[in-house]
Amino acid sequence: MTTINRRRALSGTAAVAVGVPVLAACGSDETDSATDPSTASPSDATSEPSASESSGSGGGDALASAADVPVGGCFVVSAAKVVVTQPTEGDFKAFSAVCTHQGCLVESSTDGQIPCPCHMSMFSLEDGSPTSGPATTALESVAITVDGDSITRA
Repeated sequence: MTTINRRRALSGTAAVAVGVPVLAACGSDETDSATDPSTASPSDATSEPSASESSGSGGGDALASAADVPVGGCFVVSAAKVVVTQPTEGDFKAFSAVCTHQGCLVESSTDGQIPCPCHMSMFSLEDGSPTSGPATTALESVAITVDGDSITRA
């Protein structure tokens, strides 16, 4: 019979504290799998689609409304695998939401960076370049058009 010492108990508690949020990020989203079950992945539950994703005018796919994207943060459009950023007010940029490290989807945030929940890589809101690893390659830029409150793929 093994006894549990204080160090082992604290290690187990730390593993649970770190593991539960990571596992929660691996949940599935019924909306995405119902749309196309063959392309759904556990990390597709990053963000709920906005109302603007299903309707839009113009040539490109509607991604989000400007109100969806926080200043100094980012908004992930899971179905399109695109992350839209607003580094400064009124300045919108978009990148692939697929992390260049191992292909997980990045997450929406309000903290000035684009976070990847799988291995804690961080990317710049300005140019998609990695600001901390393990990712070493920038997120691919996506051309967008902003027309009023509507953000669409160009």
